[in-house]
Amino acid sequence: MCLYRNIAWFIKGMRAYTRSGFENASKSFVAKDLDVSMVGRSFMITGANSGIGKATAMAIAKKGGTVHIVCRNKERAERAREEIISASGNTEVYVHVLDLSETRKVWEFAEAFKKQHLSLNVLINNAGCMVNQREINSDGLEKNFATNTLGVYVLTKCLIPLLEKSKDPRVITVSSGGMLVQKLNTDDLQTERAPFDGTMVYAQNKRQQVVMTEVWAKANPKIHFSVMHPGWADTPAVAKAMPQFHQMMRNRLRSAEQGADTVVWLAVSRATAALPSGLFFQDRQPVSAHLPLAWTHSSRRDVKAFVGRLETLALAVKPSE
Repeated sequence: MCLYRNIAWFIKGMRAYTRSGFENASKSFVAKDLDVSMVGRSFMITGANSGIGKATAMAIAKKGGTVHIVCRNKERAERAREEIISASGNTEVYVHVLDLSETRKVWEFAEAFKKQHLSLNVLINNAGCMVNQREINSDGLEKNFATNTLGVYVLTKCLIPLLEKSKDPRVITVSSGGMLVQKLNTDDLQTERAPFDGTMVYAQNKRQQVVMTEVWAKANPKIHFSVMHPGWADTPAVAKAMPQFHQMMRNRLRSAEQGADTVVWLAVSRATAALPSGLFFQDRQPVSAHLPLAWTHSSRRDVKAFVGRLETLALAVKPSE
């Protein structure tokens, strides 16, 4: 019965991830939630040169917010900046070049940003990767884990003091529904022992993001944390990482703007602040981070071990003062 219930739930969930799923969910959206001015508020968005990140940056810039787009490719970032300024009329859009897979550089960037800026209201962890062959970065870390988990951990941890100084601070992390099939694995964070499957490694990283969000929410009550699933959106990242899936589903995929809708809602709406910190969202609604009767729940011991290992790995590559 449990198996059949999970299968039925998962099929229903997959339908909800599509363009039609968004259109159906949007019927209950409150339009005035996004009818707000962001003038005077600052936002950092990683991976903002295309896809969901760019759509998010565009929406926030149109509301007058100061936008810091963090991208690994300077040329594409500058091109995105020009397009955002042209479409929004907002010149407060700034480019920062950073490869989140390079953990040491993430430390350096975050520390420098804190020294150069007096406040940051919202951090949006959007950048990610799905590398289908195991790669090691210059710090000796597996690239998917370094980008999707450790880079997000270091950037967020380092910027928390700056966020805490700001009014109504928020952190939003863009996860994936794929994490529903993964339980937190604390024993092989970098897939050194198990056979390497890029899709499953990505899903595990996305489960790790959900766990990190829950931990941060408990430890930092001054900041509102949330993590979300954007649905299946038609983005360059999806086309590159999952070409067969993209080809098969292309007529049913959400637009980048539809994928970004909940990110923007979490970042700007007053309704968000009224909800508990640390929740998992889909289409502007908090939803369970686990399938019904699933085996994916983690013990406190496992969560503590996971965070401890993250901290050890992060500190191992932290530049000396």
